[in-house]
Amino acid sequence: MASLSLAPHQHTLKKSVSCYGVGLHSGKPVNLTIKPASENSGIHFYRTDLDCKEGIPAHMDKVVDTRLATTIAGDDMQVSTTEHLMAALQGYGVDNADIELDGPEVPIMDGSAGPFMLLLKRAGLKKQKSMRKVLRITKKITFKSGDTEISILPYEGFKVSGEIQFDDCLIKNQSYSLDLNAEKFAKEISQARTFGYVEQVEELWANGLAQGGTLDNVIAIHWDRNTILNDGGLRFSDEFIRHKVLDIIGDLALLGCPILGHVIAKRSGHTQHLGFMKEIAQASDCWEIVEMKASGGHSVFHQVASSTKAMGEQIIPFLVPLSQSVHSRPAVAPASC
Repeated sequence: MASLSLAPHQHTLKKSVSCYGVGLHSGKPVNLTIKPASENSGIHFYRTDLDCKEGIPAHMDKVVDTRLATTIAGDDMQVSTTEHLMAALQGYGVDNADIELDGPEVPIMDGSAGPFMLLLKRAGLKKQKSMRKVLRITKKITFKSGDTEISILPYEGFKVSGEIQFDDCLIKNQSYSLDLNAEKFAKEISQARTFGYVEQVEELWANGLAQGGTLDNVIAIHWDRNTILNDGGLRFSDEFIRHKVLDIIGDLALLGCPILGHVIAKRSGHTQHLGFMKEIAQASDCWEIVEMKASGGHSVFHQVASSTKAMGEQIIPFLVPLSQSVHSRPAVAPASC
């Protein structure tokens, strides 16, 4: 037995909330609605613009592309750029939600998770009866690929430490560490924006990508590597690494449940995050699944499953039975606030 600050019960939203934006790569308008969902259902994405009632579970085994963002897909649809919204859901403490959108991309908003956090706060959290199931790391797991190294160590909470290194005068070497809770996530991480070099953005434009990218949603690093083109400058002096930590949180949310562990990532990106999750899945002797229990004013846990999962099952899904890995859209009309 051990005590920790993680709330023991699952949570969803009190009400539905909606927003409007554009897709980063398509440049097309997107309407998005986040709706409450039943306990033990997890996070699912639904495409309302397609003639398909089935949703895509937000799980690592649904990832089909990580080149410019994290993209998940089902049999007849896909949804890209999930990481900022998934980070906000994780940071705010939402276990179960249905996300409806009428396009192939989650709207980029201002390039951060800040607008999604404001949306979730407007909806509010609703405690559910079922207890949380958590992935608890018991032994160190390490993933290496080129210059990238990502490890996770046992820790009674969820902590993310990131480090980046760029050969320019503006970013240089940056590191940041966050012991995750809703308040710290909102204050320290959620508003950090995505970034890129000007010539990279121009190349993407030339290839029909990043059509929705503007100075309102991307930090554009000047050709001289000393300044940025955005009016108002940076939101944090180390905004670049803070955004990288944001991406890590959002991608690892695709494990399908909260994590008890300390992640240490050096020079990582979306592709490496997926490789790291697969490494975790394979290291079945280094983790266990635990269920939270309420005891007095604290949360405690007990082991509810042995860590003998085969790679075929991967980590997913703890909260959703394998036979229900694809859900049908609930027969409820979209709501907005």
